[in-house]
Amino acid sequence: MFSNITRISLSGSSRALTSLAKARPLLGAHRRLSTQAPLRHGAVGVARALSESSSSAKSPTLLTQEFGLSEKVALVTGANRGIGLEAALALSEAGARTVYCVDISKEPGEEWTKVQSFVSRTGLGKLEYMCGDVRDQEAMWQIGEKIGEREGRMDVCVTAAGIFIAGPSLEYSAKDFENVIAVNLNGTLFTAQAAGRQMVRFGNGGSVIMIASICGSIALEPTLSSVSYHSSKSGVLQMARSMACELGPQRIRVNTISPGFIKTKLIEFFEENPEMKSMYEHANPLGRIGRPDELRGVVAWLASDASSYCTGSDIIVDGGHRAW
Repeated sequence: MFSNITRISLSGSSRALTSLAKARPLLGAHRRLSTQAPLRHGAVGVARALSESSSSAKSPTLLTQEFGLSEKVALVTGANRGIGLEAALALSEAGARTVYCVDISKEPGEEWTKVQSFVSRTGLGKLEYMCGDVRDQEAMWQIGEKIGEREGRMDVCVTAAGIFIAGPSLEYSAKDFENVIAVNLNGTLFTAQAAGRQMVRFGNGGSVIMIASICGSIALEPTLSSVSYHSSKSGVLQMARSMACELGPQRIRVNTISPGFIKTKLIEFFEENPEMKSMYEHANPLGRIGRPDELRGVVAWLASDASSYCTGSDIIVDGGHRAW
């Protein structure tokens, strides 16, 4: 089916067909390379148990190797607070050498400063703050290049920058729609590009984790109308699947996390509407709003070799909201 679509879309361009034909052997080479890539830590799990002699060391590897991020370098957007900051700390605690926290504020806020101090006191890797606007493609690419030049690698990317503007769809302004799409969708692409280009540059593969939402798969109208937010998060889900298929041969995995309602600044308006808050607390089997720290485990898993066969997937963390 795909080959037929290709012929139809390129039927008017013999040059494009020639280029495609030339590219296929290269793509094949990438696929062969990726399938033959060795395990970074050697044999693990049952394979390790069967291969080791009785005199071999028997230290467990699950947390120290498969889940470990030793010497890894990460880029996290929206990391001045909320889910982004929680993800940055999780990566640091998992052993990342340096986590670069990008946000639009010129200077980091009090929360970020306290977390950085905590990281320093506990002897973890470094948290570095960088001012950046995810809506600016060129600026984000430059941030990626700067990190690459400084660190000599790029391993993990978490795109957590996002905004929410509510409003009825038939009255929703073009400006508000464009603003949400610019941050949530364009910003996700530009950030993934910034990190992915460096992952390709250094040839170590990597993991891109896009923060989507259950709103990308289900609609919360009419009680919480935002056609822009729903559209942007749906776009993130498909973006991840598309990039996962394209970048897999270069050992770059791309996945999404779809949180349910998580207590962050994004939903602080719930405090002014107890009835709405109660409704969404009881919209899942666990009967409550989630906490940012409840995303730490899945972030660490997707960033690490423990998820080495997971790409193009959406991990739902919503208290069971979508199960009802």
